[in-house]
Amino acid sequence: MTADEVRQEIEQTRERLGETVDQLAAKADIKARAKAAEVSGQVRGGQLVRRHWPVAMTACGLVVGAVAIWQWRKQA
Repeated sequence: MTADEVRQEIEQTRERLGETVDQLAAKADIKARAKAAEVSGQVRGGQLVRRHWPVAMTACGLVVGAVAIWQWRKQA
């Protein structure tokens, strides 16, 4: 290997090491990770409610309709 190749390899190693240190620092930041998990849970919860709301309303409508028909037939 030439001196330039060694220098280039050292520079690449330093860059990778810097990225690794940044990743480890982010993992060690417990407060930020806890906040991110809390916000993520809130977003997921909101999406879950919005997604299931039409299904719940349809089910309620079917139950009310079935009870109404049952009462109507019972009276006839």
